[in-house]
Amino acid sequence: MNEVETIRILLVDDHPMMRRGLRDLLAMEADLDPAGEAGNGADAIRLAHELEPDLILLDLNMPGMGGLEILRQMRQEQIDARIIFFTVSDDHGDVLEALRSGADGYLLKDMDAEQLVEQIRLAARGKLALSAELTMVLAEAIRKRPEAEASEPQANLTRRERDVLRQIAKGQSNKMIARELDISEGTVKVHVKRVLNKLGMRSRTEAAVWVVEQNLA
Repeated sequence: MNEVETIRILLVDDHPMMRRGLRDLLAMEADLDPAGEAGNGADAIRLAHELEPDLILLDLNMPGMGGLEILRQMRQEQIDARIIFFTVSDDHGDVLEALRSGADGYLLKDMDAEQLVEQIRLAARGKLALSAELTMVLAEAIRKRPEAEASEPQANLTRRERDVLRQIAKGQSNKMIARELDISEGTVKVHVKRVLNKLGMRSRTEAAVWVVEQNLA
């Protein structure tokens, strides 16, 4: 029997009771490991570097450095973890701004515990984690995106970068891409960063949407 692959999670929320509840919930699952927690942006960024979690569950409304600022700083510092907002705000502008800024998902705090656990697993596998009531928001935004962001940037990608991009669009993690392409995980990370930089994109989610829109998958 295969050993369960553990998803290491960093919890970022300024409410200690919320962090404790999440920690206790995740600890009950054999494949989920609440590896660390932070109550502010500075600690969150520091722990993200130290712990190298697979996934970061991040509150949007944080005192001082807000969730969006934390997200952008993490992406600027090349933190490779999946970053999912977990918040009370269902404002459509917040959802779209989060995804455009490099988030890999947006979940609402009123969702069922079982749904949260399932969405975390989906996100860890490279899928977009989104509360059900927010899927129409994303669909509408994709429909309204300008068509001409288009295929010209792909010409600047190497053959290997295109291979990596197609795997990103399939929702593959770096580890899975490494296995598929028979290269090291470290090499995959380098390729992913170069692909996002060349395409002018801030997240794997945005790159995946672009591949689908350009019929490159």
